[in-house]
Amino acid sequence: MRHPAVDSVSFTGSRARGEATELSDWDFKVETRDFQSVAEALPALVAPLEPLAEQWDRLSPQACYMLMLRGIGKVDLIFDEPHEPEPPWQVLAEALKGIDDHFWDWAIWLPAKDRAGKPELVGSEIEKMHGHLLSPLGVAGVPSSVRDAVAAHGGADES
Repeated sequence: MRHPAVDSVSFTGSRARGEATELSDWDFKVETRDFQSVAEALPALVAPLEPLAEQWDRLSPQACYMLMLRGIGKVDLIFDEPHEPEPPWQVLAEALKGIDDHFWDWAIWLPAKDRAGKPELVGSEIEKMHGHLLSPLGVAGVPSSVRDAVAAHGGADES
């Protein structure tokens, strides 16, 4: 599906540079002359892909629409549009799907960064995940690994 305000879409990131691992996400830079109209249309534009999850990245300094696609993994549509990072999630009934989608997006992205040899980034992102997602869900301590974060998230669901 096309949108008349999209000028170009280009492949970027580790996969474009030939540095990807099997877990790496797929990054696409989207150039548009009318960001707002494209942003409003994105859910309908990506619907034929049947995303398992989709949402705007709450913490990126630029607008990034994140998708998780069956058989492909994580896909980021990155726009040259500034975005102010948002505060931690508030645990409300209407936010639960977004919290869960954001958690699993992170849980898929972090092992790719670990495989790419970026343990410091993984550690700092687990801390950020805790502050923005797990702590609001009632998880007291910062997990020491992605595996521990997944276990904590599962335990948070039960409380």
